[in-house]
Amino acid sequence: MSRTRGRPVQGHELTRADIITAALQLMHECGEVGLTMRALSARLGVSPMALYRHVEDKAGLIRALSDHVYAGVLQDVPRQANAVLMIRTMLSRYHDAVCKHPQLTLAIFANPEAFAGVTAQLTEQLGTCLEQVATHPLLWRDVLVDHAHGSALALVSSPGEQSHTQALRLHYQQALELLLESIGRA
Repeated sequence: MSRTRGRPVQGHELTRADIITAALQLMHECGEVGLTMRALSARLGVSPMALYRHVEDKAGLIRALSDHVYAGVLQDVPRQANAVLMIRTMLSRYHDAVCKHPQLTLAIFANPEAFAGVTAQLTEQLGTCLEQVATHPLLWRDVLVDHAHGSALALVSSPGEQSHTQALRLHYQQALELLLESIGRA
């Protein structure tokens, strides 16, 4: 069977949205190591070179996935609210996003050049908020982000009943509140 190079078998133009959707699904199924340009192109029914019209390389693909997944973390953050409310909102949303897409977080850890875009904006915004309320904002930023990562990755790696998952999410929120109170006292 012959097909036009760069076009999916279904006959429609390949879009960045198609690539992101397929890449997230592939990453969910196979992890970061299973997300290769070759595997992704096979899933989409295109030549691997067709992907490079939309993303420059694997790090660019991971950045695109990160921008897509984490965009909601910063969306409609109550900017007029106090800094602690903004921090709580961003970290709660980020924790949920990491729980939903843990392999993406691990991929960013494995590909530091993929840390950019929305992920960098989130880190910057968090730091800006912490500058308003903390004596050591960069240290607190790292503590809070590491706590979100650790809690989310632990949550998704411990299979359990819905009640167990809800308990772990509640535990994260309670620990986050303690950390935020500690920032206020410091």
